[in-house]
Amino acid sequence: MSDHINLPEGSIGKHTTTLNLGPTHPATHGVFQNILELDGERIVSAEQTVGYIHRAFEKIAERRPLYQITPLTDRLNYCSAPINNMGWHLTCEKLLGIQTPKRVDYLRIIIMELARISDHLICNSIVGVDTGAYTGFLYVMQYRELIYEIYEEVCGSRLTTNIGRIGGFERNFTPKAFERLEKFLREYPEVLKEFNNMFRRNRIFMERTIGVGPISAERALNYGFTGPNLRAAGVDYDVRVHSPYSSYQDFQFTVPVGSTGDCYDRFLVRDQEMWQSISLIEQAYRKVQEFKGSESEVYHADVPEYYLPPKQDVYTKMEALIWHFKIVMGEIDIPPGEVWMSVEGGNGELGFYLISDGGRSPYRLHFRRPCFVYYQAFEELVKGSMLSDAIITMSSLNLIAGEMDG
Repeated sequence: MSDHINLPEGSIGKHTTTLNLGPTHPATHGVFQNILELDGERIVSAEQTVGYIHRAFEKIAERRPLYQITPLTDRLNYCSAPINNMGWHLTCEKLLGIQTPKRVDYLRIIIMELARISDHLICNSIVGVDTGAYTGFLYVMQYRELIYEIYEEVCGSRLTTNIGRIGGFERNFTPKAFERLEKFLREYPEVLKEFNNMFRRNRIFMERTIGVGPISAERALNYGFTGPNLRAAGVDYDVRVHSPYSSYQDFQFTVPVGSTGDCYDRFLVRDQEMWQSISLIEQAYRKVQEFKGSESEVYHADVPEYYLPPKQDVYTKMEALIWHFKIVMGEIDIPPGEVWMSVEGGNGELGFYLISDGGRSPYRLHFRRPCFVYYQAFEELVKGSMLSDAIITMSSLNLIAGEMDG
């Protein structure tokens, strides 16, 4: 910290203070930095520095076969990694011309909406922590763990899941996975009600969030906002509705919107989206239960060129061993083409722009990371507010460091 006098030599006036907010993780929930100029505790100006991770995902991906790119997408928004995985697989399927069975689409919706709940749950509970309310965070984390246990039963992983495959899933959902899903659907709504009661009408929480970090619909659109942060400003854009994928058009749900675009509206929009996600999961689970006989065993499309054969076949059948080797070693050429695919990620529109020249890896690949867009607006959102408001604004935007650096 250092003091500066922004006045002509010899004049007398008040001082401003330069403060480095971050890049330590406890200060900013991730390794990114804000250089704030303060007049007392009032923010005069802010200069944000995009993160310090520099993992070069896109360039690494351009040297990998399609399957080996999936784990890279986990590390974008790691609070809702399965949505990243599904978005990438949908991009590959669009390029390869693969049509997935309906049961696969419905199973994907279950996983993606669980991931959305997990993402919003983390974001809203952390906003509570940053206003001094730690109890809600501790209370709901056990249900985040229950979601991770469902992932674990489906794919063996929890946080960075690498879940699914091009064309579907690695394996069928087990009865235990559905049991855990039923437990979540049975218990979580009541817990979410209690969580809401702690915050929505809490005078301290309301005074710390209402009118803090607002943005108008016009300014949000100009920056390129999407997801809950745009909907909180009053724009009802949702990729699931405007460009349906994975059979979202078969479901009934509403798109919650706010009006002021402040921290409180962002909290409320995410809260209502969790309720919509619960409804979507229930609808999808009912549709999955309608499949009988051999249809109930379908969990991937019939695409042997890109779908890894069952492990037991790899050990016992030469053809399966050959396909396994060719797919894992990236020895299958992908067709030339140029595709754009986007999904409604946990914190906004997550897009993949893929150019193929017919080789075994993408010629060019770009990830459209929503947090990278939001962070550009940070100075405008916090200028003139108090220092303590900067932390809450950052949390309510749901800035994830993994999406800052490509």
